[in-house]
Amino acid sequence: MPITMRPDTTPTRLRLDLALGRLADAFRGMTARADEVQCACHWGSPAELALLKAPDVPLAPDLLRRTWDAPDWADHGAVLRRILPQFAGVLVGGEVEPTFGMYEVGRSFARGHWQLWPTPQSSAVREFLHAWWAHSLLDPAPAVPVHELFALCAEASSTAVPWLAVWESLDDEVADRHLAEAVTAWEYGLLGDQLPWDAWDDEDESGLRGELTTWLVRHAPTRLHTREECGTLLHRIRLIGLSGPARWEDPHWPGHQY
Repeated sequence: MPITMRPDTTPTRLRLDLALGRLADAFRGMTARADEVQCACHWGSPAELALLKAPDVPLAPDLLRRTWDAPDWADHGAVLRRILPQFAGVLVGGEVEPTFGMYEVGRSFARGHWQLWPTPQSSAVREFLHAWWAHSLLDPAPAVPVHELFALCAEASSTAVPWLAVWESLDDEVADRHLAEAVTAWEYGLLGDQLPWDAWDDEDESGLRGELTTWLVRHAPTRLHTREECGTLLHRIRLIGLSGPARWEDPHWPGHQY
């Protein structure tokens, strides 16, 4: 007898479903600008471009990927509004596979300047991101790993603060496990004083690294100290809070014998 999976009816999933519905309502009927152009040699055909100028036509997965990923639209915001209902659905389903990481999706949102859109639209995007984030933190097996989604949300909003605040508010074993996994993914970059995903340039992107480092040093040890497998990770977090010789001369600096 086949096993039937029970639908996810948790409050965070219901909130996410409502957010997806609100997003669909807010962006129904949107199109790219009539005068939008794109390179037929490197992006796609005139027929594919024409689809972006027609409302609500589902796009093939490869066309959707090329559309959100292209950095050179004349009006990226209009293009993003055109694809958002479909794009949000495949994002939540874990069906989007960027070349390097989900932070690329966050930068696509940022290029669209969504926070400057009319309030019904910007608030729908904001609620979608927050609902997705809140659900993923409590999902034992999220479709998008939490550390990848965090990078997406931070890049999309140019701040780490609200996403970290939600994490801080959760007293939950699943959220703590996601934190341990995230620190494991991030420690190498942060110990090198770099954002733990590819940066636009050599600068500290909008203070993201500083916000993340400060929060981890302040809050992660308390969250992780009871987890048996996190001893080394706790030393890494402590080292992230140090600088200069105090960091690399510490006996727990990676590569030192102790």
